Amino acid sequence: MRSPRVALLAVGPVIVAALHAHPFHAVPVDHLTPAQQLAFDRGSATFSKFHRIEDGLGPLFNEVACVACHGVEAGREGNRRNTHFGWRDNDVFDPLAELGGSLIQSRGIGPVTMGGATFDFVGEVPPPGSNVTAARGTLSLQGLGFVDAVPDATWFAIAADEFAADPATAGRVHVVIDRASRSAAVGKFGWKAQVPTLFQFAGDALLNEIGITNPGFRDELCPQGDCHALAFNPAPALNDDGTDVAALTDFMTMLAAPPRGTITRIEADGESLFTQIGCARCHLPTIQTGPSPVAALDRTSFHPYSDFLLHDMGSLGDGIGQGDASGREMRTAPLWGLRTGNKFLHDAIGATVTDAIMRHDGQARPARDRFARLARRDMDLLLAFLRSL
Repeated sequence: MRSPRVALLAVGPVIVAALHAHPFHAVPVDHLTPAQQLAFDRGSATFSKFHRIEDGLGPLFNEVACVACHGVEAGREGNRRNTHFGWRDNDVFDPLAELGGSLIQSRGIGPVTMGGATFDFVGEVPPPGSNVTAARGTLSLQGLGFVDAVPDATWFAIAADEFAADPATAGRVHVVIDRASRSAAVGKFGWKAQVPTLFQFAGDALLNEIGITNPGFRDELCPQGDCHALAFNPAPALNDDGTDVAALTDFMTMLAAPPRGTITRIEADGESLFTQIGCARCHLPTIQTGPSPVAALDRTSFHPYSDFLLHDMGSLGDGIGQGDASGREMRTAPLWGLRTGNKFLHDAIGATVTDAIMRHDGQARPARDRFARLARRDMDLLLAFLRSL
């Protein structure tokens, strides 16, 4: 068979600038061993790797590198938004997998010719059979090694404590399948807490965002659900043997948490108000890790301001069901690193922190309403605290 002929891929100046014009810099947790530092550095290189068609890019993808979505500075959230779609009938959600759902891959590698025939791989769009779409912003990766180091039993204990304190606002654990162990595990990552480990998160992102198949995600994405088109895939073999998945896992595991801003009496008073009006019930200030081979993650307290549980957010839900999470449910977003963000909530369209708070609904509505009733001075104190995170 003749080698496939593939069109040149237009990458775009923004991505080229991000990957080449600016040096990528990421800060690891403290006290790494020499071997751990080497693993972090290798993972950092993989994170900024520019994937090409010959590497297995695509044939459908959203970006050519992890850093293109998560930014060149320490894996922070970016301004890119992905689109999910599906079909909803009351409480029943269908991801329309047969039409390429629920995640849209917005780019394709272009025309590929084999055996005298050509198929043009182009970006997907929501199909006519869908009746719900949702945009999701890119999540920050900072500090996720701490979250990954928390034992599953701790998440169930947090949910139980919340239920004992107030059943009306309590979150729930999202139990999902760990693809590596093929057993049930607690989901902690993603807007729906649909991913249980950073290892699975890495493999999932390589496939669904860059189109790189790997041992945990072997099946190539079918363009708009048309799996016959994969006969034109120029790189049909397994694209990554697991090396890149492991490297990305190491990188995310040892990536430092966002640094805290200045804390004065103003910020301390603001945090007291944050707790008083009920925000800290879901945005839990402190969680304890379990045993870890990484010294900084080993049985230590960290401060994400999240319980990483699912909550019914009412109208703030994105309408997309994933796993056992309904369209109304969302994982509590961690607030650490909030001071460096400029877009808020899952759809990344909140222009200010106040806008984001006022869009809270469902189980968060009582806290939102208490915030809205604060005196101007108290509201300013609370916002000053949030801007210090």
